[in-house]
Amino acid sequence: MDTKKRFLLVHPEISRTKYNFAGVIDNEPLELEYIVAMLKEAGYEVAIWDGQVETIPLTEKVASYRPDFVYVCGRTRQENFMKEYCKAAKEMCGSITMIGGLHSQHNYERFYEDYIDYVLITFDVYKILDVVQGAILADMDGICYKLENEWVKNEPVAFDIEKLPKPDRTYFYEHLERYRYLELLPCAHVRTAYSCPYRCKFCYRNRLNCGVYTSRSIVSVVEEIKEIQCENIYIIDDDFLVDVERIREFIRLIKEQNIHKKYVCYGRADFISQYPDLIMELKDIGFYYILVGLEAIDDRYLSEYNKHSDMSCNTNAVRILNEVGINIMGMFIVDLDFTARDFSRLYKWIKAHRLKHTAISIFTPEMSSELMIQYESRLITDNPEAWDYLHVVAKPTKMSVGRFYFHYHILGIKLFIKGWSEGIYDFLDYGYYIKSFLKNLFRFGG
Repeated sequence: MDTKKRFLLVHPEISRTKYNFAGVIDNEPLELEYIVAMLKEAGYEVAIWDGQVETIPLTEKVASYRPDFVYVCGRTRQENFMKEYCKAAKEMCGSITMIGGLHSQHNYERFYEDYIDYVLITFDVYKILDVVQGAILADMDGICYKLENEWVKNEPVAFDIEKLPKPDRTYFYEHLERYRYLELLPCAHVRTAYSCPYRCKFCYRNRLNCGVYTSRSIVSVVEEIKEIQCENIYIIDDDFLVDVERIREFIRLIKEQNIHKKYVCYGRADFISQYPDLIMELKDIGFYYILVGLEAIDDRYLSEYNKHSDMSCNTNAVRILNEVGINIMGMFIVDLDFTARDFSRLYKWIKAHRLKHTAISIFTPEMSSELMIQYESRLITDNPEAWDYLHVVAKPTKMSVGRFYFHYHILGIKLFIKGWSEGIYDFLDYGYYIKSFLKNLFRFGG
């Protein structure tokens, strides 16, 4: 094996638009850290360029590092960057280019370009090593490649998350001042599962990994957490609060190992509502934020979204977390059927139920989904950068696009000011964000 082969692993910048929340939530590039560990063990030279934190452009890194292979991951809104980076690497030094990550799993054809050599449609990072070491492409599942200038797709199979290597966090430790979740700085990422066992209509993630939910042993999870040199841990599973016995084992092992850290995770309202005593135990071991997809404030939308939960669960979950003392990040969807009254009602509900932290997304039909087909005739853009849940991509039904943006930004300003008055965003430059909100308010085009 030629140990001089160089890999450059790339996590794209988030945005070049006005919606840039760098410094609020900046995510550790965990996916790349798995790949770093694998490649180092195999004897390759490897470097990371993370657009969230790097101060030099990707082209400058490529020019100085001269990688033989470039791997770029990313989400839908980063598609243009992903292509741009691969094209630059190909033109500058003829690198073999690979695309992976969440977006490519079901949108692989969007990367069928002359300057891209391989597209991974699996979570199995070892496929990268197989390609480099000359495995027979026709025998590899979960990869798209070119054969006589025609693209070939090999169907993926579900990947067992237990097979992942232990991530190499060297890059994370070098940039501790940049990776955060709100005021939790630094904040490390831990993944304990892939995909999601639920089938919410609007969600893309339950289709990942061939729609198969796979989880790690809690013993290995706790061992990893104990070794991480960081006091804040973000468990980035699509839903960590799935299996009651698994959560109880997690609590028991954290106590036995005498681990004292703060945790962030996703959890459903119906789980929280059903197991309040378990939520208290999570508080006792350090759970600081739980991100809850409340989605709506009436049962009609929850039913349409196939949420398999109801407003009583939402109300109880908010009450339980408030009483226990875990910060709830309530996540809502503003539907394209919203009226001005619906925006107002949402704010009043949030205020009445003492929700301090909220994230408000615009309903967005995911690419390559049944919803995309359903909303195809209503699409107003095909620019993937708009798929950030902060832009309107399909026509609203009750008002113009401009008016919809107006009410959306008004809601955002009111919620930000509410948070400001409650002191929850003291780590931010309030003036900058208020000016940003106001600027967006009068730019209806989004």
